[in-house]
Amino acid sequence: MNTEILSAITFEAATTAEHFEQIITLQKQNLYKSLTAEEQGQQGFVFAEHTVELLKVMSAQIPQVIALHQGKVIAYNLAMTASMEKELPSLEPMFREFHKVQYKGKVLTDYHFFVGGQVCVDKDFRGLGLLSKLYNASASLVGLDYELCITEIAVRNTKSLSIHQKMGFEIVSTHNDGLEDWNVVLWDIRK
Repeated sequence: MNTEILSAITFEAATTAEHFEQIITLQKQNLYKSLTAEEQGQQGFVFAEHTVELLKVMSAQIPQVIALHQGKVIAYNLAMTASMEKELPSLEPMFREFHKVQYKGKVLTDYHFFVGGQVCVDKDFRGLGLLSKLYNASASLVGLDYELCITEIAVRNTKSLSIHQKMGFEIVSTHNDGLEDWNVVLWDIRK
């Protein structure tokens, strides 16, 4: 059954208004404030809220990868470039942390990196390894332009952290943004 479902899923860059609207719908269903604490602990959650307009701006700079099943967005990996540091005020503490954290002797911002994530998979399609497939599709689409994929995961979002670490992300820092503790994680896409 899983093989059948996986063979019917395609990965591509979001390009249409319908893609962006479906991303927002899936995001709203999985926002931390839309889920109970129990659901957050069991399934994980997403934090930042985007708009269709912002997704269009982001996609003009770097691909926003989606997974499609029967024409419907069932998962996504949103990505941002370093130049978008001020676009989402809720992410400014994360970007400030990137200016301080070192990886292999260099500050993160000295690398060519993109911010991977937020990643979200529809609850009916979890357990199929889609997070890894989304990130790998993103890395493939950006090619050799980037060295690292960096993101942050709420410390309490243990489900997401576990899946990211299984895929190859490593924790390089933990910080508090004044509201919550966050793990800064990275994936060295050169490996």
